[in-house]
Amino acid sequence: MSATTPDRHFPQRELPARVALKSPGGSPGLLDGAWWPRSRDLLRELPALIDVLDPRWARITHICVNPRLWPVVPRKIPVTGHVVKAGWFKAEQDPHKLLLLSYTAGRWDLLVVPPETPAPAAARLMAAATDGTGPQLTASGLMAAEATHHDATVVDRLQDREEAWEYEGGASSTYAATPVSRLLVGM
Repeated sequence: MSATTPDRHFPQRELPARVALKSPGGSPGLLDGAWWPRSRDLLRELPALIDVLDPRWARITHICVNPRLWPVVPRKIPVTGHVVKAGWFKAEQDPHKLLLLSYTAGRWDLLVVPPETPAPAAARLMAAATDGTGPQLTASGLMAAEATHHDATVVDRLQDREEAWEYEGGASSTYAATPVSRLLVGM
């Protein structure tokens, strides 16, 4: 590869982090915000997030994830100006949460919206994670609520299609009303 050809796996210019944070002084809760990474590659995704968080919160020194959603969890991740140490817990850590630690300022918890999440669902999840007025849900609780919302929407669309079929003569047509056993007997 030539020096002028950008590597398609590591582009010259990274995209900004997709992150939503609770407003300063907002009501405390189970989550401090949400992050929607573009991939499941911590080495690639975390530096952009840390670039956003370090100036707002304090220098992030450690993170903790659940490896269920991250295929590789490196021990150290180089970010702008320093290295972030990474750890993981399988049973103790909510799989949809990223724990961030700073020596000087404390701890923050972010909902991790899976990269493959459609934009409308991601927007709802990020808004729910930063809303201080709604019910306080865990990261997995928010994901389950979104899945329920999605399933209800799909069921509504299916019911609409079935109703349309009915109105167009679907089940009430002569052929559809014929019992299956009669059709098989005549063959």
